[in-house]
Amino acid sequence: MDGSSERDHEGMPKRLTVLAYALFGFALALAGVAVLGALLIGVDRETAWSTFLITNTAIGLSAAPCGLLIARAKPDNPIGWLFLIAGIAPLVTAAMTPLLIYGGEHDWPQLALRLIVTIYLFSWSWGVFCCLPLILQLFPTGKPVSRHWRVLVWLTVATAALGNLFVGPTSEYGVSSFLLAPWWAVTERVAAVLAPLIILASVASLMVRFIRGSETVRQQVLWLAVAVILVILINFPIWFDLPSGQTILLLLSFPLIPAAVTIAVLRHGLYDVRIVVSRLVVYTLLTVGVIAIYVGLVAVLDRVLRGFGAPVIAALAIALAFNPVRVRLQRLVDRAVYGTRRDPVAAVSAVGQRLVGDDLGGVADALRETLRLSYVGIERKTGGGVESSERSATTQSWPLIYDREPIGNLIVGPRHGERRLSGSDRRVIDVVAAPLAIVLQAQALTEDLKASRERVIEAAEEERSRLRRELHDSLGPLLTGAAFKADGIALAAQHRPERAESLAIELADQLRQSVEGVRQLAYGLRPAALDELGLVGALAEQGRRLGPVKVVIDAPESLPTLSSSVEVAAYRIATEALTNVIRHSDAKLASVRLETNDGTLEMIITDDGTSTLPWSPGLGLTSIKSRASEIGGACEAGPTADGGRVVATLPLRVSR
Repeated sequence: MDGSSERDHEGMPKRLTVLAYALFGFALALAGVAVLGALLIGVDRETAWSTFLITNTAIGLSAAPCGLLIARAKPDNPIGWLFLIAGIAPLVTAAMTPLLIYGGEHDWPQLALRLIVTIYLFSWSWGVFCCLPLILQLFPTGKPVSRHWRVLVWLTVATAALGNLFVGPTSEYGVSSFLLAPWWAVTERVAAVLAPLIILASVASLMVRFIRGSETVRQQVLWLAVAVILVILINFPIWFDLPSGQTILLLLSFPLIPAAVTIAVLRHGLYDVRIVVSRLVVYTLLTVGVIAIYVGLVAVLDRVLRGFGAPVIAALAIALAFNPVRVRLQRLVDRAVYGTRRDPVAAVSAVGQRLVGDDLGGVADALRETLRLSYVGIERKTGGGVESSERSATTQSWPLIYDREPIGNLIVGPRHGERRLSGSDRRVIDVVAAPLAIVLQAQALTEDLKASRERVIEAAEEERSRLRRELHDSLGPLLTGAAFKADGIALAAQHRPERAESLAIELADQLRQSVEGVRQLAYGLRPAALDELGLVGALAEQGRRLGPVKVVIDAPESLPTLSSSVEVAAYRIATEALTNVIRHSDAKLASVRLETNDGTLEMIITDDGTSTLPWSPGLGLTSIKSRASEIGGACEAGPTADGGRVVATLPLRVSR
């Protein structure tokens, strides 16, 4: 069962590909019938233009190949199939044209002529009034902009059906279509009103898609915009009613639209379309401006000079002003298309506005938007970072250096359609990288400060918890018992003095135990020097206070993060060992060496004093070993040939 479903799933694209080729072959066959039929019956050039035989064939042969390419590559996208239909529709009309001409000249039966006229009138408008608006509405994803825009899709199909299914009489052909309807005038007026509105709404949907879409969608829409601009330029004479074929030019420029759509759907990133848009906008504005200024200057100078050399002077004035205007206009258009790559100060200003908020994500977005880049990423050396847009296949990296030390990388992707960054882009990024490195370092310092503050708070909380336990478990019972004994002494003092004396002795022992407990609590408090200086700094500070003995601290540049209890134990063991050196030896030099290995902290305290007898386990040595064992460590101490030596091995972290 599973294998059958997989074969069906894989076979569907193959069947669709066969269908696409079949429709394309049908389009070619129709074009062949149109051309061969026109040659056989001797259709002259004027008739071929007036019956739109040439334009229908040109439109069909331009739309059908584009439809085949899109349908074969992306069969799920309806745009390819719409282009195939848009190519077949005018080609059907073109194929009927020689038959209509020949049949009318040779008095074919009315039934045959009516059938030909019906097909001739019914076919071509589906491509122009149905498929083309639908392509604009579904471009480039194959779906409407949103669910609400589906209404426009159905309205487009309904309007095309209304205009094609009910037609009026066609006396110029000698017969009328089978679809002739008494109410044709009403449906024609309705379709004539709705068709322009549908075209405008289709263009509006493209604008909405451009505004809401991603960078890729905008690139695709720009390809279509280039085609529209070229169509306008090619049909420039129509707007001024110049003799040039008029609607013929409009129809012949149609192939630019399917070509642009095909590139946008299949290869939109092959070339940076913004370069094309930039040049088209510049030279379109220049062309219009030159014509307007020339006409205006000639009119003004003709009045002033009364026709003496007015055209020549106007031409010279335009020639002198043309290049400065072109350069200025090109800068304005490039700024809109490429951003501020020619103005590093503007780019730094845009990035600086985001730096004020300490927002690396905003900085990446600002840099990408300012230079119109495809991707910008900021990576920290310690890991992590931010990204703006999806990472492209081609990127370039800039090291972010602070105080001659690399602290991260700025990764940039070139614009869509470009393989590398230009020199102007690189210069702008060089300027931006310096303040970005400072911000990255400032953020690292801020994070370190935050982590240090969290460690201090954690250590304080541990101290509070330990004091609470000690007060509750040790001092609490002792003081409570002392209070009861004091009451007993008061009662026994009058009647049993000997009992009162015994209780007083016990009370004194309990109070001494309480005092010792308070002393132990004070001794176990976390030294403030650990929070201010760290373990190494606190040990160095303690060594400076030991008077005649010189203390050397040997530790790595940075220790791994220690839990509060381990840090306090290490500090107390070292200070107790150094205190024993002062009290019990004749040493002049002592050293504390710290090493980390396999998740442990090894602390070795040595001195150069003379010590040959074994050490008796006094209070200090007992305290050292007790502190090590409390956190799961071990400690060895004793004399050596070179002096005293204490070795404590402690875990880096202690689980609570």
